[in-house]
Amino acid sequence: QVQLVESGGGLVQSGGSLRLSCAASRTMYNMGWYRQAPGKQRELVATINVGGSTDYADSVKGRFTISRDNAKNTVYLQMGSLKPEDTAVYYCVAKDLLYSWSWGQGTQVTVSS
Repeated sequence: QVQLVESGGGLVQSGGSLRLSCAASRTMYNMGWYRQAPGKQRELVATINVGGSTDYADSVKGRFTISRDNAKNTVYLQMGSLKPEDTAVYYCVAKDLLYSWSWGQGTQVTVSS
């Protein structure tokens, strides 16, 4: 079972930037980020595979960038042009092919208007 440790959440003003990091205990084929805002469904924000192929939710395209350092088993989410509607708990996820996502503990991101 993989362990995921997130860092980098916090409070930022609208229009600002924030970077999330997540270190996995071993190499995982797919890594990414989900988020969940109060009263809303969980949303897949972005994913990246070990080869560097990425996918983004439409709501964050052009503002967020996902990347990974395979040598460190770490995935990053660079968030820019943040909006109050980006406020949520962000969860790091990781999985190998044909398996389900493993989840981190979550980190709060709050964007003030």
